[in-house]
Amino acid sequence: MTNTWIKAALIRAIKTVAETAAATIGTSALLAEINWAVVASASVVAGILSLLVSIRGLPEVKDEKEE
Repeated sequence: MTNTWIKAALIRAIKTVAETAAATIGTSALLAEINWAVVASASVVAGILSLLVSIRGLPEVKDEKEE
């Protein structure tokens, strides 16, 4: 793993966490009360899954073998 890959994977994971939080907050708001534990839990899990999926490869980072 290179620094470029780590940076790209972290940016992708942070975006995923933010998107999940926004979606969870929006859904919870419709149900009358925001459960912050659910928002945090769903967001953290989404971030972890994003990092795990990134291990397979990131389209924005060229494979070292291709260079």
